[in-house]
Amino acid sequence: MNRRRFLSGSAAILVLPSVSPPVRAGSTAAGGFSRVRPGQKRWPSPARWDRLRRDVGGRLLAVHSPLSACRNATDGSSCDQVFRELKNPYYLGDQVGLMQTAGWVDAWTSEPSVYAVAAETTGDVVKAVDFARENALRLVVKGGGHSYLGTSCAPDSLLIWTRRINAITVHDAFVAQGCRGRQPPQPAVTIGAGAIWGQAYNEVTTTGGRYVQGGGCLTVGVAGLVQGGGFGSFSKQFGTAAASLLEAEIVTADGKVRIANACTNADLFWALKGGGGGSFGVVTRLTLKTHDLPLSFGGVRAAVHASSDAAFRRLIDRFVAFYADALLNPHWGEIVVVRPGNRLDIQMVFQGLDRRQAAAVWQPLFDWIGGSPRDFTVQPAPLILAIPARNAWNPAYLREHLPALVRSDDRPGASPDNIFWSANRAEAGHFLFGFESLWLPVSLLQANRQALLAEALFAASRHWPVELHFQKGLAGGAEAAVSATGETATNPDVSDAFVLAIIAGEGPPAYPGLRGHEPDLAAARRQAHQIDLAMNALKRVAPHRGSYVAESNFFEQDWRTSYWGPHYPRLLAIKKQYDPGGLFFVHHGVGSEAWSADGFTRVAGP
Repeated sequence: MNRRRFLSGSAAILVLPSVSPPVRAGSTAAGGFSRVRPGQKRWPSPARWDRLRRDVGGRLLAVHSPLSACRNATDGSSCDQVFRELKNPYYLGDQVGLMQTAGWVDAWTSEPSVYAVAAETTGDVVKAVDFARENALRLVVKGGGHSYLGTSCAPDSLLIWTRRINAITVHDAFVAQGCRGRQPPQPAVTIGAGAIWGQAYNEVTTTGGRYVQGGGCLTVGVAGLVQGGGFGSFSKQFGTAAASLLEAEIVTADGKVRIANACTNADLFWALKGGGGGSFGVVTRLTLKTHDLPLSFGGVRAAVHASSDAAFRRLIDRFVAFYADALLNPHWGEIVVVRPGNRLDIQMVFQGLDRRQAAAVWQPLFDWIGGSPRDFTVQPAPLILAIPARNAWNPAYLREHLPALVRSDDRPGASPDNIFWSANRAEAGHFLFGFESLWLPVSLLQANRQALLAEALFAASRHWPVELHFQKGLAGGAEAAVSATGETATNPDVSDAFVLAIIAGEGPPAYPGLRGHEPDLAAARRQAHQIDLAMNALKRVAPHRGSYVAESNFFEQDWRTSYWGPHYPRLLAIKKQYDPGGLFFVHHGVGSEAWSADGFTRVAGP
């Protein structure tokens, strides 16, 4: 289960304004207010929908899921074709009625909205927000559609689909609005909310020769990642994506277009840097700082098999010490997986080093492993590669030189730039069984606590694989990266953590009630239980630590503290200022505690 893996196959790389509340739909017996559903008296008439369609230049769509072919098919061939397409993330991204994730056992299932505005301009977004507010509709926002928690879909809703707002403009000397004389000009890139990171990297790095901190998965939406905090392979050097935000354009609940930066609407700007997508308004464009590009990026790949539990326990202990001594620095990111079956998978990347330097770093560990051939087998053999940094996201270069690393959008007429990492194919259309994440504090790497950490990792691996995402904890990172991330809304635990531990399970695309394609719910629940047991082993050595909102447990009980820690009260105050009526609702988003689980009924005051 790996959302943003950089390595695959046999190749590697390598003063606030006032805001009006929405119109109320009606009261419940408990005195709350409910949004309108289709068939209810206040649901907008066809004439009102037609007026919205005219207002947005004909870009109002009646949403139909491609899965309807499965429900109506007589021979099954059309349904089989749909399910083949569900393994193509570009197909999923182009479908207004689908998400990149099919659902989560006992949590949610991907269900389409009734209508969607396929926005191409900020004005389209304004019209959609006004319509939803004035008609008390459930409103959903979708860009890349990569929400594990299902926040980009809801039945009986109006969807604002930003995928067509995807222009990218590179700046040599950007100054945020209202900041002239207060901030120096700096290199930056302005990206439309519907763009995905593969497009951004291709423009900024392949064409422009600079680096922008974004996500590892090439089909993740730019806006959603930034608002969630956002980690990439090299966050220990460059910070989170949220920390790179210089300015955003956002449509708030009153339908106003606002510019948010350090000099204008500064509180809203801070909330957008990690406060969660879909809670404060609809972001239409973002400007992010860019960085000097290293000469090369590279990767290290190996798999070490231990012959016994005792040998595996020693291997984990040795790796923990090795990481603390050699890898806890800005050069290294990505993943090591501690697996049942006594296997350690190494899938790391580096920047700021050449291949020779990287090999020298790892040689002591591989020498130690090689010194015990009865206990350890390395298969495949260690692979250490480096490529020119400018080619790290170059579709043509990757297809020619590292073909095992990428896959292409195989639809007729698809752009040759539509590539995605081979390792991310498993998550295309997947059905989640469980997902947990936990920031592990750097104090666990102290010499007198390393054995405790190693024992916890070993215990967790008896139940389920543990993915250690080192780039998603900033301890050991560059001082500037840690400092800038500390100015975001992300839980401060991230700065004191050396790693984000992720324990998750998934199955192929599946939908409850769809004959021949239903998920195996009993197996899914058994796996979810094993995931819980594995995470509990880590929580015993890292109690009360935070979790990354974009990759977390749908059923997280203390989500406000887990996602945002001491920042939550400030985030809630900003939410109430800009959206007092709660027009924007997402599961476990800021202010969601005031609403029913489906976001339709207010259960507490603003």
